[in-house]
Amino acid sequence: MKRLLLAAVFAGLATAASAQSLLAPVFSDHAVLQRSQPIRVWGLVQPNAGVEVELSGATISAVADTQGRWSVALPAREPGEVLTLTVRSGGERQTISDLLIGDVWLCSGQSNMEMPLRRIMNGDNETAGATDPDIRLLQTGRVSLPAPTSSLPKESVWRVASPQSAGDFASACFFMGRDIKKTTGVPVGLIDATWGGSIIQDWISREGLTALGNYDDGLGILSEYTRSPEAGVASWGAMLERWAAGVEPHARDWKRPDFDDRAWASLSAENFWEVAPELSTFDGTIWLRGAITLTARQAAQAATLSLGPVDDIDTTFVNGRQVGSQQGWNAPRDYALARGALKAGRNVIALRVIDTGGGGGAWGPAAQKGLKLANGAFVPLDGAWRYKVSTTLDQTGLPPHAPWLGASGLSTLHNGMIASLAPYGLRGFAWYQGEANVTQAAEYARLMPALIADWRREFASPDLPFLMVQLASFGPYRSAPAESGWAALRDVQRRTAAADPKVGMASAVDLGDIYDIHPTNKQQVGARLALLARKLAYGETTLSAAGPAPVSARREGAAVVVAFDQPLVVFGAARPAGFELCDAAAVCRFVDATADGAAVSIAFPAGPAPIKVRFAWAESPILNLYGSNRLPATPFELRID
Repeated sequence: MKRLLLAAVFAGLATAASAQSLLAPVFSDHAVLQRSQPIRVWGLVQPNAGVEVELSGATISAVADTQGRWSVALPAREPGEVLTLTVRSGGERQTISDLLIGDVWLCSGQSNMEMPLRRIMNGDNETAGATDPDIRLLQTGRVSLPAPTSSLPKESVWRVASPQSAGDFASACFFMGRDIKKTTGVPVGLIDATWGGSIIQDWISREGLTALGNYDDGLGILSEYTRSPEAGVASWGAMLERWAAGVEPHARDWKRPDFDDRAWASLSAENFWEVAPELSTFDGTIWLRGAITLTARQAAQAATLSLGPVDDIDTTFVNGRQVGSQQGWNAPRDYALARGALKAGRNVIALRVIDTGGGGGAWGPAAQKGLKLANGAFVPLDGAWRYKVSTTLDQTGLPPHAPWLGASGLSTLHNGMIASLAPYGLRGFAWYQGEANVTQAAEYARLMPALIADWRREFASPDLPFLMVQLASFGPYRSAPAESGWAALRDVQRRTAAADPKVGMASAVDLGDIYDIHPTNKQQVGARLALLARKLAYGETTLSAAGPAPVSARREGAAVVVAFDQPLVVFGAARPAGFELCDAAAVCRFVDATADGAAVSIAFPAGPAPIKVRFAWAESPILNLYGSNRLPATPFELRID
C-alpha cells in the first residue's frame, strides 16, 4: 500500500531535481509535522542517487529509484523543540527550518469552508487578533489538473499565523484549529485546500470514481481531453446532447429555424435571467432564441458567432445546426462558422442554457453579441432574446459537466490540490461541502463515503477522523411540507456520520441565512468542528459533541415515538416544531409533537397510515429542538417501524 501511495505522489514531479527541490513542495520552512506517528518525508533527486535525511540529529538514509524518487519514515516525535530538516544528495543540500511537532488538519470543500477570515462576522477584529506562533497555515491555492501532480504553486508555503497570513485563510478551519490548540496545548498545522462552488466528484481520485462504476464515460472523456482538447470537447458535447434528449424531449424542435417562438417571452440580451421576477430563483434549462439579419454578401462569408459569457452551460445552434458547447459562467462564447453556415435574411440563433446555481443566462454587453464577419465587419443580434423555460434542475438533476473544468469536473481538484499533499502526516480532515450537489442527494450517499475512503487511503490511515459540516439553512421558509434537496442532502450527511464511528457531523443548520448561501458566523462552525475533534481524535469519547440524532421511529399504540440519542430541550415554545408524517402516497403534513426526555411523541393521525416521519425537512427549517449541549437536532427522515 505504501509503495502505491508514493508512486502516486511522485507522478507529477519533474524528472530531475535541483538544489532547491530535493524535498516535495509540501515541505517548507514553518511546517508542522504530525506528532505520535512515523514522519513520512519524500522528494526527488537524481536517479539511483543516495539520500541522507536529518531531522535535528536523527539521521536516516535511502536510495532513490530509477526515476529519482525517494522516501523515508523518520521516528515519531512529540511536541517540544523547534526542528530543522536537512536533505543531502550528490553534493546538493536542502534545509528547511522552524519546524514544529504537533497536529495537522486538512480542511477542504467549497465556498463556506473557503470563506476567508477577513470576510466573516467581526472579520476585521478576528484577523487583527490572528497572530499565534504555534499555529501554522498552508494554502494550496486553486489548482485543477487532468492528472495528479506533486507540485504546489510557488506561493503555497507554510506560514506562521498572523494578520497577513490568516486574513485570506479558510475561517472555519482557522477557528477549529485555534480551539484545538487551546484544548491540547500543542502546535497545530492547518491546510486550506478549498474551491468555491465545487462538486464532490471533483475531489475524488480517478480510482475512487472508477470504483463507483458510473463515471467511466466522463473519465474517458477526461483522458481524451488530455490527449486532444478538441476531441474531448466534441465527445463531451455529444454526451450533453444524449442527456438533453432524455430530460427534455419536448424541446427537440426548439432549435429549428422555422419553429414559431412568437408566444415566448422576451428577455434582455445582456443581463442574467434572474433580473426577470419570474426567474429570480430559477436554476435549470432555458432556451433562448434570437436572430441576426444578413445581406447576401455578408452571408457568403465565414464568420465567428460571439455571444459573450453564458452561465453555466450552453449548446448553441445556428439555423438548426449545432455549432458548439461550452461550460463556464464567465467564459466568452466564440464559435467559428464556415462559409455556407449562414444565409441571406434572417439567421436564427438558438441556445440551450443550463444554469446549475447562482446567476444564469447569456450576459454581458448586448452590443458585443453578434457575428464577426471574415471581412472585419460586425453584425449585432437583432434585439432581445425570446425565451422559454424547459426544465428545472430539480426535475433533471445536474447535467454532465465538462470533466476537465475545475470545480465542476471529475477528479481535477483532487489531482491538483489533494494529490500534491499526500501522504503528509495528518491528525484528521474537516469538510464543508454539499451546496453544489443538493440536486443529487441519492448519489451523494455513494460519493461521500467514497471520498472519505479515498482520502484515508491516500494519507495511509484507514481510520483518520473525518469531520463534516451539515449544510446551513438557505432559501425561503416553507408554510407547508415540500420536497427539499437541501434536507435530503443533510440527511445523507447524517447517515454517513452514523455509519462510521470515526466520522463526525457538526450541524450548521441553525447558523444559516435565508438570503445568503454564505452565512458569516464561521466562529461557531469552527467551534463545533473542534468539539467533534475532541471526541473523535483526542480521546474524549464521552463528550457530547453533536446535537440530538434519531435512533428509531416506531408506532406505540396511538402514537409514533421517535427515540433520540440524548435528552432533548425545546427552546421558545412548549412543543418542538418541524415534525411531519408522510403516507404511502408521499403526502406529508405537519403534526404536533411532544418532547419528553430523549423521545418525541406524535399522535397517530386520522386518515391514511403514515409510513415515514420527517423533521426539519426544508431548505430553511424553523428549529427549536436542541440537546442540553445547545446543539441543534439534526434534520432527518425515518421509516416508521
